[in-house]
Amino acid sequence: MRGRSVVALGLVGFVLVATGVIWRRSFGTLRAREQSALEQKRSALEAERAKLDGDIRDAASRARLERVAEDRLNMRIPSDSQVFVVARPARRKAGDPR
Repeated sequence: MRGRSVVALGLVGFVLVATGVIWRRSFGTLRAREQSALEQKRSALEAERAKLDGDIRDAASRARLERVAEDRLNMRIPSDSQVFVVARPARRKAGDPR
């Protein structure tokens, strides 16, 4: 081989390696951007989930349910004179004929 052929092969090899490095770096940069976008979306979804959990707690609170029961179902908390305590009959034992 002549000196020019060795230099030409060296330059071609250098260009191929440089092209591979540039492609790898651009691919890595693209993946980093995608990962960053996904992390931002995840953070937004976690914030939305926390907000929805708070909304569920507020909607299930006793004060809210009491208001809904009064407005929609015309239910009221009974006064003491309207409350009746009914005694449960005693449980029968397994061998008791009664």
